[in-house]
Amino acid sequence: MKRRRKKQNIQKSYACKIFGLIVAITVIAVSGGILLKRTITESPEDTLVEYMNHIEKKEYEVMYTMIDSDEKVYLTKEEYIQRNSKIYEGIEVSDIKISHIAVKEKKADTVTLSYETSCNTIAGTMQFDNMAELKKTKQGYKLVWQDSLIFPDLESDDKISVTTSKAERGEILDRDGKMLAGKGVATSVGIIPGKLEDRNVSIEKIAELLEIDVETINNKLTAKWVKEDSFVPIETIPKVEEIDLMKIQPEEKTLEEQDCQNKLLEIPGVMLSDVEVRTYELGEAAAHLIGYVQSVTAEDLENHPGEGYSAESVIGRSGVEKLYEKQLKGKDGCDIKILDSDGEVKEVLASIFKEDGMDIRLTIDSDLQKSLYEQFKEDPGCSVAMNPYTGEVLALVSTPSYDNNEFIRGLSSEKWTSLNEDEKKPLYNRFRQVWCPGSTFKPVVAGIGLKTGSIDPKEDFGNEGLAWQKDSSWGSYQVTTLHEYEPVIMKNAIIYSDNIYFAKAALKIGSENFMNTLNEIGFNQNMPFEIAMQESTYSNTDKIETEIQLADSGYGQGQILVNPLHLASIYTSFLNEGNMIKPYLKYKEEASGETWIENAFSEENVEEIMQGVEGVVNDPEGTGYAAHRDDILLAGKTGTAELKTTKEDTSGKEIGWFSVFTADKSVDKPILLISMVENVKGIGGSGYVVKKDATVLEEYFEK
Repeated sequence: MKRRRKKQNIQKSYACKIFGLIVAITVIAVSGGILLKRTITESPEDTLVEYMNHIEKKEYEVMYTMIDSDEKVYLTKEEYIQRNSKIYEGIEVSDIKISHIAVKEKKADTVTLSYETSCNTIAGTMQFDNMAELKKTKQGYKLVWQDSLIFPDLESDDKISVTTSKAERGEILDRDGKMLAGKGVATSVGIIPGKLEDRNVSIEKIAELLEIDVETINNKLTAKWVKEDSFVPIETIPKVEEIDLMKIQPEEKTLEEQDCQNKLLEIPGVMLSDVEVRTYELGEAAAHLIGYVQSVTAEDLENHPGEGYSAESVIGRSGVEKLYEKQLKGKDGCDIKILDSDGEVKEVLASIFKEDGMDIRLTIDSDLQKSLYEQFKEDPGCSVAMNPYTGEVLALVSTPSYDNNEFIRGLSSEKWTSLNEDEKKPLYNRFRQVWCPGSTFKPVVAGIGLKTGSIDPKEDFGNEGLAWQKDSSWGSYQVTTLHEYEPVIMKNAIIYSDNIYFAKAALKIGSENFMNTLNEIGFNQNMPFEIAMQESTYSNTDKIETEIQLADSGYGQGQILVNPLHLASIYTSFLNEGNMIKPYLKYKEEASGETWIENAFSEENVEEIMQGVEGVVNDPEGTGYAAHRDDILLAGKTGTAELKTTKEDTSGKEIGWFSVFTADKSVDKPILLISMVENVKGIGGSGYVVKKDATVLEEYFEK
């Protein structure tokens, strides 16, 4: 009994020791990072498949353990890992598949397998037949190492070469083929460190002239690759063209840039050289529309796998550059080759041809775009212009703006902060937003009243003076207007911009008819346009809640918010027998209007409305008479939207609007233009916008 117990104790002791030893080995192996797990397989086929599966996971150390030990005499682990990682990662291999495995030859302790490999690489899909020799050992089958395991014809002295040819990014053109975005030249400011005199003073002077930090310059000069005779690029600045300096009155900005460059060249060690860059011809005038490109980030590469981007690529960040990224970017060409020890091409393993990006031609009129920007560049606001018959968008302007060329040349952190903190919000794209339309909405309400049969255009609503309320249930709230006139009929109400008339009209229409018709003409839905625009809405909730809100909505106040391009589309119905035309941005050789919403209003309805909107511009009493022309018949509507927190608020903003269009279909250059300025209080109200648009139209019709 004692012996049995003693034996059991000894067994337990051995078991504990063995268990402890296993635990200790495991802990040491794990903590030391040397534990390499792999499945020991009896089948040579399974061994081959397993080996290949480790490639994509970059598990080269595990792969090395699967090589027959006899082969490791002349192949160290470091050599093996370097060879395999450099090749597989260099060609960006993925999705490796092994198929059609067959025994080609079998000996006492070795098996030769034939198989087919397919995989994706930086140069496209690669397929090839190959052979592998495996040796049977006590640890299962092991691969007999040969470089041909990577590629059939690869030998130990050979190298793999990956060469790429960069695709040219497509240009963005205006309707006449003028470049809006494309290849241009800038000036690279660089330093040759060995030629700097009084280094600290010179660097401070360079930093001051370039408006960058001294630290930024020092970081670039101390990079590992920099030598005393290296040209170290510091900043990319605009190129000063001789033709611009030869003008009778060169622009002040051009003279400033020339002066800066002259001062830079006076500093020993500074050099200027031309570099090719993406250039935006209109700069600030079209920045929100065209957008810009930037170098891809690690996140971009992760989000766009298999789309041909590399660390050296650029990608559209905003505007048309982002909208048409796939068409503009093109596809880089790439060759994967085996080179022999003399550097000669032994075999081309995979190849894809370079495809330059497509040019994108827009419906935009560069001169009109620039003209609108120049008129409104100091004013927070936006302008949209289109051909009311074809739907071609001629201009999309947001002001104030920024120079998208600065994003290409390299935007300093100080400049980025300045743009973001500017109270005028130059980065904010206003033409994509919705705004309170004020009286520019009155022709739309007139159309709704006629369509629903709620309003007789000849009915005299009566002269209420300059203030009115429905009844005492409104308390102290009243609708006010600026002019008295007679008779108080629809045509005159549009000409004199009568708030009271349209408040009454909205009440006659009723909230259900009002909301339903607005939904029918595009409210609360996405506009069918290439650039996403914010949806127009008539309430902060899902409906017009009160009678006063309905009355205010009748003259474009209340909670009515409209996107300017949507408003322009609604106005096209006045010129197209009541049909709303769909706006578009990408140029077509044969431009023809495509109906977005059929029968938004009836043909008879729009004839009544046209009498009023023509009077706005052509009647001396009309609020848009400052845009009147003797040579071309124009029509339109002004608007001033008051943004107040209370009825008594006198500090609120006043949004100024002017919608104007050619009323004669036979005119050579038809146009529908809507401009909005965020705050016109104290500078002339909507009349401020009318005068600026009149100047733009003068330039437009002259060209």
